[in-house]
Amino acid sequence: MHLSSPPPFPQHRPRRLRRDAFTRNLVREHRLSSHDFIYPVFVHEGTNHRQAVPSMPGVDRLSLDLLLPVAEDCVRLGIPVLALFPSIDAALKTPDGKEALNPDGLIPRVVRALKKEFPELGVLTDVALDPYTSHGQDGMLDETGYILNDETVELLVGQVLTHAEAGVDIVAPSDMMDGRIGAIRDALEAQGHIHTRIMAYSAKYASAFYGPFRDAVGTRGALGKADKNVYQMDPGNTDEALREVALDIAEGADMVMVKPGMPYLDVVRRVKDEFRVPTFAYQVSGEYAMLKAAAANGWLDHDAVMMESLLAFKRAGADGILTYFARDAARLLAK
Repeated sequence: MHLSSPPPFPQHRPRRLRRDAFTRNLVREHRLSSHDFIYPVFVHEGTNHRQAVPSMPGVDRLSLDLLLPVAEDCVRLGIPVLALFPSIDAALKTPDGKEALNPDGLIPRVVRALKKEFPELGVLTDVALDPYTSHGQDGMLDETGYILNDETVELLVGQVLTHAEAGVDIVAPSDMMDGRIGAIRDALEAQGHIHTRIMAYSAKYASAFYGPFRDAVGTRGALGKADKNVYQMDPGNTDEALREVALDIAEGADMVMVKPGMPYLDVVRRVKDEFRVPTFAYQVSGEYAMLKAAAANGWLDHDAVMMESLLAFKRAGADGILTYFARDAARLLAK
């Protein structure tokens, strides 16, 4: 029998398999688990310092001492990985973003503390210069304002080695520079960091859904009216995404990512079908903010749409999801 020619009614009544909860549970094709989640967090300097991100209800920038209980909660809930994003002092930002290479900078210190306190918790770091540059772009600029590829890659390699020395488990280059995965993999191998995994932001689109994230890391003001179209992908392209993924795999990526998530589920599906490698999706800040706002207005059921949106990623082929809903979803699943 082929799907296009099932037995006719009444020999085949599809509703029989929907009659009761135990049958629906028995035949469900896709399921969520807390092990599917990576929890992105925003860190900043200070002690006992919590700062709400207004465009992301329920999300705060946290100092390290306040982050440690969050990490402990992730361990308890079975969330396997914490993803770190920095919000640094504007005085440390420069055109070349060299604070990203500081071995005693914010992110290396947070990595060391997390691995000391919670060795069983995976730690992922973002690899990009935009939180560190005074102009808010992900790389170095030439005199015309164009992003320099190879010079930026050199700095990214230095950033990765700084994180690897601190003990990070996974580095996630999100910059979309050409050739950076190969350069990073070669440098990690040369320095003996053979176990450091690379989760490449392979298909990262020049999306309008990133606004609240830029608020959280403090880059929106620096970026101004500029865009990132010369290095992030055109939202109209999917074949190009497959080429980008193929390049990153060939250069040494262990895992690949599609970003944003729900507006690009078709890309997730194509990537998984084509390559059959560990594939991740990022439910980005704009997606989170929209669902939160609709739920706050009473237009949608918060928990129901949260879980349905996360299940959509699994159904599309994602092995895991970076989501700000991770802890809330894991708590629901634990019930």
